[in-house]
Amino acid sequence: MPRRCIGSIYSSDTVARVSSARARQLDFAVLGLLHDGPAHGYELRRELATALGPFRSLSYGTLYPALKSLLERGLIAPEDAPTAAVPTARQKIAYRLTDEGSAAFADLVAQTDSAAYDDDGFDVRFAFFGRTQHDVRLRILEGRRSRVQEHLDRIRERSLRKREAMDAYSAAWQRHGEETTEREVRWLSELIDAERRHPDDPGPQP
Repeated sequence: MPRRCIGSIYSSDTVARVSSARARQLDFAVLGLLHDGPAHGYELRRELATALGPFRSLSYGTLYPALKSLLERGLIAPEDAPTAAVPTARQKIAYRLTDEGSAAFADLVAQTDSAAYDDDGFDVRFAFFGRTQHDVRLRILEGRRSRVQEHLDRIRERSLRKREAMDAYSAAWQRHGEETTEREVRWLSELIDAERRHPDDPGPQP
């Protein structure tokens, strides 16, 4: 029987959707970071890599094409430079948000589609909850909790079905996954309760 190439498991449409979702997350994150003021490409990469988990391994080869796309769409501009200019990475240009970029970020931060509940999507959205409206935060948190609870239910079901067949290491890993997921459900429930008690400024609760 011929070996099947791993890459062929995924259709081109699936790969395109994943890439598109990743690109939207990166656009959202860059626009959000530039709300704090102009930043150079290396500063943006540092913030994306240290503050936002999904972009820990972000390369300049991914970031600069994204910045070029945002420039061409008029969502960002070089600081103290004509907005039509498209600088290269080596020029150490600081980027700033345009009015169009600010409006685009406002639209993105108001969205509550299922992508906001996914692992990477939620991490990025949560990083900018301080600029997100209360009702949007609440819907995203509730959607995320539902998603994580479903995952927890699957873990527990699998544990019941395969407990006797597991070796000690597999059982320990199963318990670790279950406990980690349980903690996230509790954490999300606490955040949801805080949002409902203090919708204007829930803040982190002890």
